[in-house]
Amino acid sequence: MKRKILLLLVGLTVLSLCACGTPAPAGESSSQSQVSTEVSAEASQSQEPSTEESTQESSEEQVEELSLKELFAEHGIKVGTCLTPQMTSNLTVSKIITSQFNSITMENAMKPDYIFNKKESMATGDLVVEFGKDAIKMLDWAKRNEMAVRGHTLVWYSQTPNWIFYEDFDQSKKLVSRDVMLARMESYIRQVFEFLENNGYAELFYAYDVVNEAWMEDGSMRENNWSKTIGDDYLWQAFYFADKYAPETIDLYYNDYNEQFKGDTLVKFANTLVDEDGNFLIDGIGFQAHLYTQDDLNLYFQTVDKLAETGLKIQLTELDVCLGSYQHPQKATDDNLKKQGKFYYNLVNGLLERVDAGTLKMDSLTFWGVSDAASWRKEYSPLLYSVVYKPKYAYYGAMQIKEEAGF
Repeated sequence: MKRKILLLLVGLTVLSLCACGTPAPAGESSSQSQVSTEVSAEASQSQEPSTEESTQESSEEQVEELSLKELFAEHGIKVGTCLTPQMTSNLTVSKIITSQFNSITMENAMKPDYIFNKKESMATGDLVVEFGKDAIKMLDWAKRNEMAVRGHTLVWYSQTPNWIFYEDFDQSKKLVSRDVMLARMESYIRQVFEFLENNGYAELFYAYDVVNEAWMEDGSMRENNWSKTIGDDYLWQAFYFADKYAPETIDLYYNDYNEQFKGDTLVKFANTLVDEDGNFLIDGIGFQAHLYTQDDLNLYFQTVDKLAETGLKIQLTELDVCLGSYQHPQKATDDNLKKQGKFYYNLVNGLLERVDAGTLKMDSLTFWGVSDAASWRKEYSPLLYSVVYKPKYAYYGAMQIKEEAGF
């Protein structure tokens, strides 16, 4: 592989930033058979160097070969991070993102909680979609910096205002009927894609999470207000409307966590998402990939292979790898940071081998943040950059530089 050797100046100034993630809502953390799920708000961060900083010492000059986006581009894959407005405003972090990544996913600003206008909805009698200032700021930043965008997310049981499911948008009244909620769902999804097209943003998007986290590890469907009002076919309906209104250039995804324990469920589910002619309404499955260094990669790749056999695309959408296991997470030491580097190396290597062999359709891999300083799981050092924004063994593992990855 052709590689350009660059010298990276060390001693990056520690600046305040807010990056992706905070702990998930109660009930969403889980064991190795139930990994913690989505973030819900911006994280606070520590500016004090941690044990991690004294464990991975490097020479005064560190050698980087290529960048993440250049490496993954050789395999036809975009590489991304989640994004907050604070990250776009922070020069240090912004430079890391623009030099290393070419895709972004908004941490919160495109979730349902952030894009409905209740006052206007009550006035018009229909759901009114109104993207906030944070979303616009990040879309404009993405456009200026030639970043592709993953949309996240349309239909979700969490971070969705309850009032959208009630008569007259009044929670003191009854839940609406199936027909009313179907009409609201269609209007909502139509408005999202109309907004993107009418404001010149649609061309940035290559994928959109239509439904997020609908299935449990035991194969049952998660109960929520979408299913209560519409019925279990709300999943099919969401993809039907998304397929109807989304531009052809935007792939439609189902996204979930604990994917390695839901393989059979997700295969069965994906095969139901077809139109009357038998054509898929869905383009891909998103694996959140909130992993641990002691997770079983063989099991993980079995799930990857099983879903890949459907012919759908697979994306890793929120990748981070904590130290230890869910049951016994660990603080950073040089030894377990090396194990993390090896884990990232083996995970990425296995994915790239499958892509290059043509057995896996993967066009994007997204890390859920940049630095351990503000990760939603920062206590267990899950990301590629340290709390003072130096590349870790994990970075070199993802870069497939084996000699620097802790081996």
